[in-house]
Amino acid sequence: MLASGLNIISGLGLALSAAVVSAVMIAALMPLLRRYALARPNARSSHAVPTPQGAGAAIIAVPIVILAFGYLTQDQGEWQLLLAAGLAVLALTGGIDDVWPLPVWLRLLVQVLSAYLVVIARPEVVQIFPLLPSWLETAGLVLGLVWFINLTNFMDGIDGITVVQKSCVSLGVVLLLAIVASPAGNYVGPVAIGLLGALVGFIPFNKHVASAFMGDVGSLPIGALTGWMLIVVAADGHIAAALLLPMYYIADATVTLYRRWNRGEKLHEAHRSHFYQLAVQRGFLVPEVTNRILGLNVALGLLAFLSVEASSPVIDITVVVVGLMLTAALMRHFDRGRNA
Repeated sequence: MLASGLNIISGLGLALSAAVVSAVMIAALMPLLRRYALARPNARSSHAVPTPQGAGAAIIAVPIVILAFGYLTQDQGEWQLLLAAGLAVLALTGGIDDVWPLPVWLRLLVQVLSAYLVVIARPEVVQIFPLLPSWLETAGLVLGLVWFINLTNFMDGIDGITVVQKSCVSLGVVLLLAIVASPAGNYVGPVAIGLLGALVGFIPFNKHVASAFMGDVGSLPIGALTGWMLIVVAADGHIAAALLLPMYYIADATVTLYRRWNRGEKLHEAHRSHFYQLAVQRGFLVPEVTNRILGLNVALGLLAFLSVEASSPVIDITVVVVGLMLTAALMRHFDRGRNA
C-alpha cells in the first residue's frame, strides 16, 4: 500500500516516470499532429490559431501500458485486460474522430460498448446499491459512465482545464484509498498514479497559450478511466467522496445541457456556453478560470476526505450539500463575469 514509506517512494517514481514518458511521446508526436490533426479556430473555438490536437494519445498510453503489464505479470483475473480494451477502443475511436468526424450514432454505440467493458472491469464486483438487481445497477453505471465520458469531452474547452480536473480526481482517489487502507488501492493506485503523471507531462504543452490539445483521443478514455476510479471508490463504500471529487465537471456540464435544452438548442452541436467558457467571454483570463477550479477541487477533496474519515450518513449528506453550494457559487461567479 502507498501508506508505507517504500511505496510512497515507488509511487513518486512511477508518477515521475509517467510524466517523462508522456512528455517525450507528445514531443515525438508533434510533427505528425501538426500535419494531420490541426484544430482550426472557428466561431465556437476558444483558441485563435491552428493548434495540433491528439496529444491525449500519449497520455492514455501510459495507464494502458500499466494495465497490460499488470495483466501479464499478476494473477488477478482479466479485469486489467477488459479495462485496457475499453480505454483503447475509446482512444482509437476518438483519434479517428479527431481527423475524420464520425457519425453521432457510431460514436455513441462505441461509447456504450466500451463503458460496459470498463464497468465490469473490477477484481471484486461489489454492488454500490445492494437493493437493486445487479443487472439494473450495471445498466445504470454504463449509462452514467457514457455521460461522464461525454461531459469530460464537453468540458475540455480551454487550456489546462482537464489537466487540472483529472489530476485532482486521480490524486484524490489515490490519497483517499491510501488513508482508509482499502485493498482497492492495490489495483487502482498504479493506474491512477500513471494517469496523474502522464497528465503532468502534458502540462508544458497545454498551459496557456497551449501548443497542443488533448483531443478526443485523450478526453474520451481519460473520462472513462477516471469514471472507473470513482465507481471503485463508490463500491468501496464512499459514495459521497465519489460524487464530490468530480463535482465541478458534472455540475457545469449537466446544468449547461439543461439550459441549452430549455432554450431549444440542438444538443449535439458545438457551443461555447459552459460556465467556464462564459467566464472567459466575460473578462476572466484562462489561468484565472483554471486556478479557481483548482481551488474548488481542493475544497471538494477536503470534503471527500472528511466524509471518509467521519463514516456517517449525516456527515455524507452535509458535505455533499456543502460541495454543491461551493460549486454553484463558483458557477454563478463565472456566469456573472469578472466585473460583477
